[in-house]
Amino acid sequence: MRTLSDEPRPRIVVFGSINMDLVVLSGRLPRPGETIFGKEFKQIPGGKGANQAVAAARLGAEVRMIGRVGGDDYGDRLLENLRNEGIDTGSVFLSSEQSSGLAIVAVEESGENAITVISGANAEVIPEDIQQAASDLKAMDVLLLQLEIPLPALIAAIQVAHEQGITTILDPAPAPTAFPKGLLKVDYLCPNETEASMLTGLPVETAEEAEAAAQALARRSGGTVVITRGSQGAILCDRELQCHQIDGFPVKAVDTTAAGDAFAGAFGCGLAQGFSEQEAVQFACAAGALAASKSGAQPAMPTREEVAAFLNKL
Repeated sequence: MRTLSDEPRPRIVVFGSINMDLVVLSGRLPRPGETIFGKEFKQIPGGKGANQAVAAARLGAEVRMIGRVGGDDYGDRLLENLRNEGIDTGSVFLSSEQSSGLAIVAVEESGENAITVISGANAEVIPEDIQQAASDLKAMDVLLLQLEIPLPALIAAIQVAHEQGITTILDPAPAPTAFPKGLLKVDYLCPNETEASMLTGLPVETAEEAEAAAQALARRSGGTVVITRGSQGAILCDRELQCHQIDGFPVKAVDTTAAGDAFAGAFGCGLAQGFSEQEAVQFACAAGALAASKSGAQPAMPTREEVAAFLNKL
C-alpha cells in the first residue's frame, strides 16, 4: 500500500474554522432531560479547519491556515498551537468583536460523540480573507474546505482556487439545510454517510445505498465524490460515475471526533503527492482509523511515520 514520501512535500492551504474544544468524557451520552456524571474534562484545540491543518502538517505537508480567532486567551492558545505544529498562521486574522470559536464535545466510552459548535470569530470570516491571501496561494497544491465558516467566503475561496489551478476538497460538515450550487464546484466532495443522506435525501446505510448517493452527488457536482463510512472504508465515485469500494481498517475506536478531519488532511496530502484517487482514499482511510484509535481531535492526528508503520503491518 502506498504511503507518503519525503519529496515532493505536499503544499496544503486550509480555509476554515479554528475552535477550542471543551471535551466531556462519560460512560455514555445523556438522554434528553437527563443529568449524568462525566469522567473527565479537557480543553483541546480544535475546529474542523484547524484539525485538518494539523492532520496535513503531521503528515509532513507545508500548511497555511486562513481563518479567524478572537482577541482572547483561547485565541492566543489556538495560534500558539498551530505555530507549534509548523503551520503558517500569517493569514489567521484577529476578531475584535467576537470571542474565539468553541465546540462542546461529549464523548462516550464507545468513541461515539455529539458536538455543539459556537462559531464566535469563525462567523466573521469574509470573502476578503481569502482574497487577501490569494497571491500567496499560487504555489499551493490543495485547498481544504469545511462548512464551519460563512458560505459566501467558501464560494469565494473555490473561485480563487480554480483561477489558480489549486485542487479543491470540501468536507460538507456540518451538513447544511441548503447547499448553494457554488459549493458543488469543488473537485472533490467528501461527506460521511449522514451528510450524504442529508444532501441527497437518500438512505445511506449500505454500500449499495452509498454508491447511489455518491453517483447522485457526482451528477450534481461534475466532480469526484468520496463518501466515508468509518471502519467500513469509503465509496469513491469518479467523474465518469464509476464507483469503487475502498476497504477500511477496523481498529478499536476510542474517539471518532477527529477521524473525518484526519481523512481530509491525508486525502489532500495524497493527491498533492500524485497518488491516484483510489490510493489517496486508501491512505486517508488508514489515517482516519489511527485517529479514531486515540482520544481527542488534534492530539489524535497521526504522523506520516505512524501511518507508514500501520500500513506496513498489514
